[in-house]
Amino acid sequence: MNAQDAGKPLRLVVLLGSLRQGSFNAALARALPDLAPESVTITALGSIGDFPHYDADLQAAGFAPAVVAMGEAIAAADGVIIVTPEYNYSVPGVLKNALDWLSRMSPQPFVGKPVAIQTASPGGLGGVRAQYHLRQILVFLDAIVLNKPEVMVAGVASKVGGEPSLLEDQAARAFVAGQLSAFADFIRRFRDA
Repeated sequence: MNAQDAGKPLRLVVLLGSLRQGSFNAALARALPDLAPESVTITALGSIGDFPHYDADLQAAGFAPAVVAMGEAIAAADGVIIVTPEYNYSVPGVLKNALDWLSRMSPQPFVGKPVAIQTASPGGLGGVRAQYHLRQILVFLDAIVLNKPEVMVAGVASKVGGEPSLLEDQAARAFVAGQLSAFADFIRRFRDA
């Protein structure tokens, strides 16, 4: 990466894999804009709850406006951060449904797109199994996934607070900020390759 590209502005979007009103992962996602490195902006995508259940017959009738809007926003972004809980040792069904819809768009918005993954859980593993399965899905989507540092916020219930809730634990915030900085460098190196 040359010195000129080091400060080049980047626009990242956040895909949230939870619909729950008091979602710990939403609290993590809301904290990201404040943790972004200089010259990086982070904005939330629309809700995946607005997507219909995937059905090829519905697809044949046309993509829902929420699917089209999210696909276009992903395609226009420099990178995507997926923040998701773990459900039953895997990704939430609503996130898988959204990825199924997005995978059928043409052009497919994840092809060659840098992606970072973050999970948070009240449990001790922090969503590690969801990350493993999500990485497998993203291979099929031909995304370029940041391998390290991984962000898995374990024991998240004690690390969020406020209204609306945000990630407040300083050690966790510093670790997440480190991943965001690494992700920005990853995107810039990928573009220089």
